[in-house]
Amino acid sequence: MVHIFHLNGQPIALESDETLFAAAARAGITVPTSCRAQGKCRECLMEITAGADLLTPRAPEESHLSGDFRLSCCARLVATAREGNACVHAHTLHRSAMQVEQAAIEQTAMNRLQEIDPAVTRDGDRILIDGREVARHTGPIHGLAMDLGTTTVVVRCVNLETARIVATAAFENPQRFGGSDVMSRIQYDSDHRGRLLQRTLLGYLGRAISAFPVSADSIFELVVAGNSTMRDLFFGLDVTSIGQKPYWSSTEHDYRAGRRQTTAIEASARSLRLPLHPAARVYGLPLVGGHVGADAAACLLALTPHRSGEIVAIMDIGTNTELFLGNRDKLLCASCPAGPAFEGRSIRHGMPGLDGAIAHVTLKDDGTVKSREVIGDGTPAGICGSGLIDLLAELLRTGRINEFGRYTDGAEHFVVDDATGISLHESDISELSQAKAANVAGLSIVAKHYGIALGQLDRFQLAGGFGRHLNRDAARRIGLIPDLPDDRIVIVGNAAIEGATLALLSVSQRRELEELVRGIGHVQLETDPDFFDHFVAGCQLAPLTLHTREVSP
Repeated sequence: MVHIFHLNGQPIALESDETLFAAAARAGITVPTSCRAQGKCRECLMEITAGADLLTPRAPEESHLSGDFRLSCCARLVATAREGNACVHAHTLHRSAMQVEQAAIEQTAMNRLQEIDPAVTRDGDRILIDGREVARHTGPIHGLAMDLGTTTVVVRCVNLETARIVATAAFENPQRFGGSDVMSRIQYDSDHRGRLLQRTLLGYLGRAISAFPVSADSIFELVVAGNSTMRDLFFGLDVTSIGQKPYWSSTEHDYRAGRRQTTAIEASARSLRLPLHPAARVYGLPLVGGHVGADAAACLLALTPHRSGEIVAIMDIGTNTELFLGNRDKLLCASCPAGPAFEGRSIRHGMPGLDGAIAHVTLKDDGTVKSREVIGDGTPAGICGSGLIDLLAELLRTGRINEFGRYTDGAEHFVVDDATGISLHESDISELSQAKAANVAGLSIVAKHYGIALGQLDRFQLAGGFGRHLNRDAARRIGLIPDLPDDRIVIVGNAAIEGATLALLSVSQRRELEELVRGIGHVQLETDPDFFDHFVAGCQLAPLTLHTREVSP
């Protein structure tokens, strides 16, 4: 009698009384663990997508988990399931995002760096951090730059003397068991003792660092970019204040009270138990303010709108979309609570941009599927953000849905792949429409406060790994981005990892950024009297009205 366990799309025969962890190991699938599957490290997470009722109840070691998450070292088939055929589907939280994120990484900003001046330098065999000797080392010296996203983590290993990128790793943020958005994780961290979110992330990050082709003793600094919540969770700070008005990090509270000179933060690698040189330093980039965090600050460092006379809008679409608008004379920012829909969460068959994700879709004029592009060229497992936008635009173009996101033939869903049943339901369209509306409302209100109409933008820059794979025509058709000509829309890729790398290689760039964030105006979207009107209008799937006349703030 065969019991099938599908892990990361791979079928495995489950043996009697075997844990999911053991089955994965037997199949050659690595599941993170620091305690040899004893239930103590709480890192061997799996998300059960089907057949959860066929597994043994949660053990005491799993009391911190809810929903579909299990510790694989504790989960087995229940006895009744062993008496008949059983099928469990799951995936690890260690799926690599390398293929997608590598394509998203551009190096244009680094090419502008005329001279490197890292904090870590060498004087013979003496290794110095900010001019102070910390070690003796004769080999190459390295640093790490990290973009710590709510959904995806990207880490670069860089030679600090040559500025050469040695290796890059990208993986799902394993903190997702605490919720898919920052507010959920703030609540989770408040409700559970022991800094479980931090510990889990550090465990996964440690394994990624250990896999780099360099000695741990040669890594002397890590620069972290992340939104306010992700950054502070990483450093083990209390994030409660970020979830309450005025949504400030504890570092921002201290900065505004005059107790510190910057919202940037430092810690030792030893205190975080990371596999770096014992004397290594971890530097968290400064926050712009509120939910506009250090990842947004890193984007500024990479894209330099503060050095240009052109009026530029920069949007990094994600669970928490960050937005900048302005130039060297004035910069405004805002945080748009878009939610995780465009990252595949809260969508029935949605998923991040990993292997198996449908990334692009085209329909025939009769509204049937013409082609699908699957990351990794394997069997589709779901549909990611760029595929969802393509599909919305194609359904709208062919008349299968109207501008309100309703199917015109009375159907409740549209099947994208017959073999797997992957489909888009009206409830999914509603989630996507609301996520889009939050972004549109933010862009419209910030432009109003700046005193311009969207048609007056000299450039619209779309940042982030998500934006890198976006079809401009599809995004314009549904009104996700302004209906500007191609030469004014620039897709810039993962600017956050680029900015973090610049900060790693240049102390002067860090200082410039710490000074820059002090002068940026913050627009509180929820207090604007027109927010609801913009949000309702943004829910419609239609091109954005540009207007070219001056708008009074």
